[in-house]
Amino acid sequence: MTFVRKSLAARLVISAMAVALVLLLLAGGLLFYLFKVTVERNFDARLEAVMNGLLANLEVDEAGRPYMRKQLADPRFQLPVSGWYWRVAPVDGKGRVLASQSLLDTRLDETPLKTARRDGNGLARLYLHDANGVRLRVLEQPYTLYGGKARYSVLVAGNFDELRNEISAFTSALVIVLALLAVGLVVALLVQVRYGLRPLKVLHDELGEIREGRREMLDEAYPAEIEPVAHELNMLIRANREIVERARTQVGNLAHALKTPLSVLTNEARAEKGRLAGKVLQQTHMMRDQINIYLDRARRAARASGLGAVTPVEDVVRAIVRTLKRIHPESNIEVRTECPGGLKFRGEKQDLEEMIGNLLDNAFKYASSTIIVRGELEHPDRRQRAWVTIVVEDDGPGLPEDDHETALKRGQRLDETKPGSGLGLSIVSETAAMYHGGVTLGRASIGGLKVMLRLPAVTSGK
Repeated sequence: MTFVRKSLAARLVISAMAVALVLLLLAGGLLFYLFKVTVERNFDARLEAVMNGLLANLEVDEAGRPYMRKQLADPRFQLPVSGWYWRVAPVDGKGRVLASQSLLDTRLDETPLKTARRDGNGLARLYLHDANGVRLRVLEQPYTLYGGKARYSVLVAGNFDELRNEISAFTSALVIVLALLAVGLVVALLVQVRYGLRPLKVLHDELGEIREGRREMLDEAYPAEIEPVAHELNMLIRANREIVERARTQVGNLAHALKTPLSVLTNEARAEKGRLAGKVLQQTHMMRDQINIYLDRARRAARASGLGAVTPVEDVVRAIVRTLKRIHPESNIEVRTECPGGLKFRGEKQDLEEMIGNLLDNAFKYASSTIIVRGELEHPDRRQRAWVTIVVEDDGPGLPEDDHETALKRGQRLDETKPGSGLGLSIVSETAAMYHGGVTLGRASIGGLKVMLRLPAVTSGK
């Protein structure tokens, strides 16, 4: 039921199959009924022919009693209890009764004749059973025979069970044909739904290509029902890019607008002596730091909200490792990288460099001899976002679990003996959060600190 609720294709197929099943059942029932009525009508026509032949051979003698001039040619009326019978009996029950040899001494239960429906000529059509339980189709009509005055009930009965095999064969053929038709309809429905929903699959793929930087806009050559959606999505993509570009421009303008007055205040404060000048100089430095912090955050947020940026993880990791080894030539630290070549981060290269750079810079500060950098791709199902996890481990002193949350806060320094501002891990955490990712700390397998950075990934090697 959850799959049906979430799948448009399943809804279309199941609803169409339900309607088709109802229609097939109704059609099958109607065809069976029409066939049975046709068979019954043809059987009645045969019995009417027998009745006409019987009436043609019935005559009345001088005493007013009926007799058969000659027997019917159909031998089934001579075979004992064959299921084919005729009988001529006076309506008032007084007088001679004529019957076919097939009846022998048995009598049919004619009670239903009293309540049977008759047509305009007085002809009754009904079903009876003989002594052997054979189902009989019966035609009965009262007549006044030529040359006589008494009315006689003329009855002709035929073995309707003889048609059972014919009806069963038709029913079996009908079931097979309807079953094949149902299978054909299911296949046709699956093809139709797949073909009909294919534009949605194309739309999904093109949106994925836009997110992965391989396409700028959607192709609007869609069916009339989807084309407006593609057009609106293109307008949304354009608006998003304009907003990001405007935010970047405004951030740059704000930075330039604030640098000049802050520089003036700083220079004036340095030229003066006294407590006020010192206080102004202190506050301007704090203002500059705060402005830089929030401008950096704004720039990162603008980059994170953009579409289409894709960055290979391995290239960034190797470049930063080479740079840090040159910066710390005396450390002799071994850096082992385990990063698949096809691993890609869905975001700006500058942001990934900043995050991995901060993590590796911390690792170089505290590691004794070894650093491990490992990249892994999470493999979710097709409806969920893919993630890349970058793990940085060192064999340094590590960090107590109680200090993990504090280490991720801005400006919090747990070790004053090492150089730095205390912003490294917090910047990594903030930047990852802008991409809906995160940072977690733990104990490394080689004894020191383990930092796990989780970011959105690009899958399928694109």
